[in-house]
Amino acid sequence: MTTRKRDANFEILRVIAILMVLTLHYLSHTDLLLKTGEKATNLQLVGQFIESFCIVAVNVWVLISGYFLSKSDFKLTRILQLIAEVYFYTLLVTFAMQVVNTANVARTDRIFKTTQFLFPISSEHYSFATAYILLYVIAPILNKGVLYLTRKQLKASIIGLLIMFCLIKSIIPVNFPTDMMGYNLDWYICLYLIAAYIRKYNVRIVNSPKTSVLLYVGASVLSFAVAVFFHELNYKTGRFIYYSGVTFHYNFILCLIGALGLFSTFRYIKVKEGYVAKFARLLAPFSFGIYLLHEHLEIRDRWVEWMKGIYGNVPATIPGMAGHLISCILTLFVSCVFVDWIRSVIFEFVERVCVNTKFWKKLMDIDKELKADEK
Repeated sequence: MTTRKRDANFEILRVIAILMVLTLHYLSHTDLLLKTGEKATNLQLVGQFIESFCIVAVNVWVLISGYFLSKSDFKLTRILQLIAEVYFYTLLVTFAMQVVNTANVARTDRIFKTTQFLFPISSEHYSFATAYILLYVIAPILNKGVLYLTRKQLKASIIGLLIMFCLIKSIIPVNFPTDMMGYNLDWYICLYLIAAYIRKYNVRIVNSPKTSVLLYVGASVLSFAVAVFFHELNYKTGRFIYYSGVTFHYNFILCLIGALGLFSTFRYIKVKEGYVAKFARLLAPFSFGIYLLHEHLEIRDRWVEWMKGIYGNVPATIPGMAGHLISCILTLFVSCVFVDWIRSVIFEFVERVCVNTKFWKKLMDIDKELKADEK
């Protein structure tokens, strides 16, 4: 049985998305973003500009997932694999930090921290992973809706969700209790349905690759302008405290538009088979592991300091800061890829050992039954 090759253009986009995520976290941990109530520095303005282009990363990731999952068979084994990856990093990193006596766990929160390590999905040890795995769980339900709803019904549902979770919060400068800033399952469902709609009806967001790039760049630049404007307004008047940071939210309208523009750009791109395509397919599967490793509770607030031990503090000049950012991100990326490659080798070994066991065969049978039920 031959396995269909993944589309290289979207694999490249997945790699770009995880690099963007690493960049976002670098900027937040190095104080290179605008701070409410504080005068902006030149480095913070540059950092905010970079942030405006990278903030689309998570939306892009979920759009890619929805685009392909909406046409894929439901597999219990895939969900279990994602959960296994989460536990691999949650428990292994925690154990390693305990062994070298560098675990950051105080006596007062030991029980809570232990809960986060033993129940990483329920405790949202990784907020993205929790919502992403739940999205996988409910994907069959969403796919049935996409399959049986008419085009008008599906479009109406998407518009309703966008009004609720995106448009209202984007134009009303109030922090609504229902607004989780796009970090939750509600927003991921909305993105999933948008991508499924695009796939089912072959919708062209814009009519050319060039226009797609312009849409992404335009939304990003406008997002930067909005961030700077309301930051300055807040600095001078003390007002718009909430709205001065709204461009950081995944469900902000400009973040969605930018993500759709970038997604559309790579949808138009056709990558020839060769070294680039092979390299993209090689790296992209490590993306989830890269996220899990560098966002572990024991690592997320430390890795930038570790990088400073190698490359020094962030330089005070813009070229120096840019070089420091690139060096840190590439070092972190390569390191995480190496660790996740080891994880993949271990998982492949476990699969080879277990493939003939009753438990493994039962899982395969369940996948077949679920696939048959979808027909």
